[in-house]
Order: sequence, then C-alpha cells, then structure tokens
Amino acid sequence: MDHLGDLSLFLRVLDLGSISAAARSLDLSVAVASQRLKRLERALGVRLLHRTTRQLHPTPEGAALAAQGRVLVEDLEALTGGLRQAGTDVSGTLRVTTSASFGRQYISPLLPQFLARHPRVRLSIDLNDQRLDLVSAGFDLAIRIGALEDSSLVARKLAINRRVLCASPDYLRRHGTPRTPEELAQHDCLLLVGSLGRQDVWRLGDGAGGETAIRVRGRLESNFGEVILDAAVAGLGIALHSTWHACHELRAGRLQVVLPEYPLADTGIHAVMPQRRLVPPRVRAFVDFLAENFSENPPWERHDAVQARL
Repeated sequence: MDHLGDLSLFLRVLDLGSISAAARSLDLSVAVASQRLKRLERALGVRLLHRTTRQLHPTPEGAALAAQGRVLVEDLEALTGGLRQAGTDVSGTLRVTTSASFGRQYISPLLPQFLARHPRVRLSIDLNDQRLDLVSAGFDLAIRIGALEDSSLVARKLAINRRVLCASPDYLRRHGTPRTPEELAQHDCLLLVGSLGRQDVWRLGDGAGGETAIRVRGRLESNFGEVILDAAVAGLGIALHSTWHACHELRAGRLQVVLPEYPLADTGIHAVMPQRRLVPPRVRAFVDFLAENFSENPPWERHDAVQARL
C-alpha cells in the first residue's frame, strides 16, 4: 500500500479543511480520496477523522499522526527534491579511463575547457592501455578504440577510427614499396601485441568489397603503440596505425602511407558506459562534450596534408 501517499492526503485534508478540497488539489475524485483515507484508517486500526455534515476534525490519534507524520513527509519531500536536483546538476567526481596515447594527445588538451564549463565537476583520468572492467574498477566511463568486446556495455560512437599501413621514406628506399598485399609477407612489419594477442594478421580491402588477410612478421613487437610508431619513423619496418596516432608524422612526411589502394576497414572510437538508464549528468555532459569535439571533424583529420597523404 502507498501509506506515505495516503498520509500526504490525510495531511492535505487537515490543511484544507475538507476531503473535496484536498481531492481537487491532488487531481483525485472525492470517492477515491475517501477510499484512501478509509484504507489508511484500516491499516493503522484507528479512526483519524471526526466527520460531520459541516466540519471535519482529527481524532486524538489523527492529531498525533499529523504531528509526527508531517515531519516524515516533509523530510521525504526534501530528500526526493534534492535527488531530483542532483539528477540535473552537473557535479560530482567523474572517473574516466582511456588509452595512454589517445588520452594524452586528444583528451588531456580538452580538460581545461570542460572543467571551466562545469565548475562543480571533479575529474579523475586514468591513462591505461588495459581494458579494465568498468564496474569492478569503479569507472563511470571509458574511451575505447577499435572493436567493442563486451556487448553488455552501452557505447556511443564519437568518431571513425581510420587505419593505415605506413613506413618511413628511408625504409621504403632501402626495401622497396610493396605493390600488393601479398608482398607484405616479404617485409619487416612492426607488430602491436594487445589484449587480443599479437596482431599479425592484417586484413586489407580490395576496393570491390573483398578482403585479403595477410599474416605478417617482423623483428619488433610491443604492447605500446608509441614504441611501434617510433620504430616506424626510425625506418625499422611497416606499421599499422590509426590516423589519430600517426597524423603528426604523416603531416611532417616522416611516414607515408603504404598500399593506399587496399584500405583497412574502419573501426570506431567509442564512449563506453556501464548502463543506459539513470546515467549521471556529469557523464552525459562529458560524452556530449567529446562528441562535440570529435564527431564531425576530429582534430587528427583537420589538416589538408594528412588528407593528401592518405
């Protein structure tokens, strides 16, 4: 039973002096209001009101209930009102995890603007290339790049993750530029070792909807993309990189795209949350802020030189 609702109705009757006035104020029929008052009396086992044709007075038990119950109802209204305000107030601590390289290059420069926009938010940013469990680790949000493994999480796509094969001009002068995907097997390839294991099978499109899978090998592998990027710039081999990661080297000519006629499939950059319902306003605000900066024209795609080299 809705005892608190019935108690609120009882207090409204006392405040307004009649059941009909209380019913109108709560958008109830007089019959329903009367039934609810009787229900409350039955639940408590006492009579709460003396009713006459002209007047309505509380019984001693009704007066005692009104005195103590009013405090309870007012406390509940204050609590729910505070929670409703918290549901729209962008405040509190926001815990975010993201990959080290992407976070340092593209999330970190945006933080001053976000904090200035939302002065009641406190940020905790974790730069980590491990895919942590959001719930057990206590994170509100993760920025994840590539295929999403956990279908139970809620994801919002922030940007396309374009990927290219690239190598330094020096490496290509010394070893030749591959003209077909099959020729990659004859080259030193720099391999990223991630949570899904060694990424030694590269899948290249043929421009007609088909795909060629090539198993590659090389003398250097790492779990950290910066090592692979540095090695590619140093001329140690061909690497597979996201454009957000290699755009500065592509702009400067330290790297150039290999096999542009055989594009790799795009993946995505996503904001990932543990749940869809009752997302805190601070989480929604941060996701909207990132989408505002990344979705239409992300910073790593804004230079004409990158487009020309791709």
